[in-house]
Amino acid sequence: MNKTIEGWRGGLIVSCQAPANSPINKPEIIAAFAETAELGGAVGVRIDAPENIRAVSERVSVPVLGIYKLVFDSSDVYITPTFASAKQIVEAGANVIALDATRRARPGGEALDALVARARAELNQPIMADVSSFDEGLYAAETLGVDVISTTLSGYTAETKHLIEPDFRLVERLAEKLTLPIVCEGRLRSTDDVRRAFDCGAFAVVVGGAITGIDLLIQKFVGATPRHSANAVA
Repeated sequence: MNKTIEGWRGGLIVSCQAPANSPINKPEIIAAFAETAELGGAVGVRIDAPENIRAVSERVSVPVLGIYKLVFDSSDVYITPTFASAKQIVEAGANVIALDATRRARPGGEALDALVARARAELNQPIMADVSSFDEGLYAAETLGVDVISTTLSGYTAETKHLIEPDFRLVERLAEKLTLPIVCEGRLRSTDDVRRAFDCGAFAVVVGGAITGIDLLIQKFVGATPRHSANAVA
């Protein structure tokens, strides 16, 4: 097993991200989130976009799990959708490349297997496959030859959008079938969720919104106030 990924065993990776239009979506603030995560005991951080990855890499010693969210009209794939995006995050300092490993069509017709093969040959960093289903996990492990699998996209594809809780069953099935590390990511909202993920066989967990999702947390609490209720009625 890759040494970087081995260091994640039994630990928490914090996803330090912010909405594009949020005032906290600035490299220096994302880096402060990441530094706080490291000081709190996180074994890694998941960071979006080269400018944020670069800023974070300068301030933390834990591995940076890099992604690059890019939206294309021609494809629903947006997490590191192309080889070019994977190269950019590695050049910015990502220690692990995370990418969408669903079977959906990618921008420009780029094939998933070709992207992974090229990334492995040219970028020299371990690859995490973000999947939404058991079959995608098997394909990523047995055909693509990735280093680690995450359940990131379960609940975020057309076939899985009905899921509103963490996909513990997917974690369990993949952990039972495969020897690769399985990371549980997606809708982990409590410490009980984290414990259950490990009980299901997770190698590590990624938690984002429950820790760093300040924008949504504020909206949630404002939604419980009398003022909000009065405004909604008006």
